[in-house]
Amino acid sequence: MATPMSRLLEEVSRDHFPYPPATPEEIEAFEQRVGWKLDPDQRAFYLHCNGAELFKRLPDAPYQLLPLSEIVRARVAIRREDDDQWGPASMYALCDVQDGNYVVVDVARQQNDRYPLFDGDHETWPDPAYCEQIASSFSEFLEEVLRSKGRSYWLGKK
Repeated sequence: MATPMSRLLEEVSRDHFPYPPATPEEIEAFEQRVGWKLDPDQRAFYLHCNGAELFKRLPDAPYQLLPLSEIVRARVAIRREDDDQWGPASMYALCDVQDGNYVVVDVARQQNDRYPLFDGDHETWPDPAYCEQIASSFSEFLEEVLRSKGRSYWLGKK
């Protein structure tokens, strides 16, 4: 059974390095900038903390959940170009997993009011054969990450 988002957020605050919360105004400005709305899991996270470093502080953090101001299209984060040849405009970099790799969210797909997350490996991006879905929601992703001990949990499942 999935861990409630409130428990995951408590764990982030207790055991990791959260940033100060985003204000409702910052969330509204973000949604205006990107043209899509945070799903309920993401909204809860950003109202709790506007990003976080997990397990260690930067530059050694294996996961940096990006603050709203740093969330950009995945193709911009990974390939430094906002061009359709580098992936769909609907995919955004949500978590920096180091070495030019990201976990990305696809805002064009939604199931149960949640967006799925994908592996944004810079060497294979945007090939869907390699950039597979790794979580059906932000809360599922966060729970898997918190249990991973800092490893990229999805790599062992391929």
